[in-house]
Amino acid sequence: MVMAWKWTLAISLLWLFYAYLGYPLLLSLLAKFSRRRRADGDGGEPFVTVLTAAFNEAGVIGETVANKLELDYPAEKFEIVVVSDGSSDGTDEIVAEFERSHPGRVRLLRQEPRAGKTSALNLALPQARGEIIVFADANSLYEKAALRALVANFADARVGYVTGKMVYTNSDGSLTGDGCSTYMRYENQLRAWESRIGSVVGVDGGIDAVRKALYRPMRADQLPDFVLPLRVVEQGYRVAYEPSAVLREPALSSAGQEYRMRVRVTLRALWALLDLRLLFNPFRFPLFSWQLASHKLLRYTAFLPQLAAFISNVLLWGEGSVYRILFLAQLCFYVLAAAGYLLERAGSSFPLATAPYYLSLLNLSCAHAWSKFLSGKKQVLWQPRVG
Repeated sequence: MVMAWKWTLAISLLWLFYAYLGYPLLLSLLAKFSRRRRADGDGGEPFVTVLTAAFNEAGVIGETVANKLELDYPAEKFEIVVVSDGSSDGTDEIVAEFERSHPGRVRLLRQEPRAGKTSALNLALPQARGEIIVFADANSLYEKAALRALVANFADARVGYVTGKMVYTNSDGSLTGDGCSTYMRYENQLRAWESRIGSVVGVDGGIDAVRKALYRPMRADQLPDFVLPLRVVEQGYRVAYEPSAVLREPALSSAGQEYRMRVRVTLRALWALLDLRLLFNPFRFPLFSWQLASHKLLRYTAFLPQLAAFISNVLLWGEGSVYRILFLAQLCFYVLAAAGYLLERAGSSFPLATAPYYLSLLNLSCAHAWSKFLSGKKQVLWQPRVG
């Protein structure tokens, strides 16, 4: 039995190492030998539709629309479409004023009754005039060159989807905000390497673009930020990362907000992985199936080896100093995570606790999402920016 626990501990630690460090290390090595570069040819200036789904976003929608109107792209070559998803707080009136002052450039559509972001996108796509569709969140502020940088990637006929660089700002200095910002930097680096060798696996949805011809309507419960790029890969096109297309959004500052958002996103991603399980077939998608399993599936299930490693290590305490050192290292990790939680509740912070605290929050939210997934639950609607 002792040998079984030793194997459990070893496999669990290897799983965690590979999911968070091993896979990135392999990506970085492969990226160094890749000769893939962004297409140098001039793809012109195709007509673009910047599309935003909004539910009760009166506090931010005006700034967001104004931000898009100022982007470095010919005014006659792009439109801004906002789909109000049953908003009742004045969102429609704010967008309608832009529609009056910028005829032909800003359009308001209304979805009634409220049916969620995915349904809003399905509603808007047939009415969009753009050859390229850009997805922007209601609180997304783009840097001026972002749109042109995104669109430039489509000069490569093999590229069907492009994601930009999400930068989370954290003005309040909270541990959750710091953790979110750090994790996003980690994800952006993974995307850069993935893009060099093949396709990006995960995107955020706030600064993404797709060829309209490749858009496929989705069920209301499907997560567009996850499903759409996978559908593009399924159709034989690449998903590329464009680091010079920068979006800035405020990070969620409380553990509760971040936790609810992560549960929701993970739950919808799990259903997407089930729907698109064909992409795990290594005979049809030899490189991408490895990327998808490594980047997403192993990460979404990391709470299992995390729990197994701790339990098996407790049971191996008496098997030598190596096991005692490993157990104390794990215990230190969880003490720091707990300290981070308590410090944040007290309005304080401790940089050393940021990574343990945020990783624990992520893995707890994944475990919660799995419990919902296994019980057959789905989620379509949610409150913006509060999970």
